[in-house]
Amino acid sequence: MERGNAGDLDGLVELYEPTALLAFPPRKVTSGHEAIRRVYAELLATKPKFEGDVQPALRNGDLALTSTRFSGGATAEVARRQPDGTWLWIVDQPNVIK
Repeated sequence: MERGNAGDLDGLVELYEPTALLAFPPRKVTSGHEAIRRVYAELLATKPKFEGDVQPALRNGDLALTSTRFSGGATAEVARRQPDGTWLWIVDQPNVIK
């Protein structure tokens, strides 16, 4: 949310593995950094306000399910621990309610 609210396109893309899947726009799956960058560039051009209640991650080994509740929906993401100990999303569903 911080990166989105700051308009940090590069920072948003850095949250994903290079071959990650993003289920956005609705009913479409976007794959890979370049495609994810295009989606976020278009979204950030509208100057959205990202707000929500980040839920505790559910971890199992090197995988984690992350989510955020927001007015009208919730997100669901699967992250994988990287060799350097950081976490990157491999699958992102920005709205599981609609």
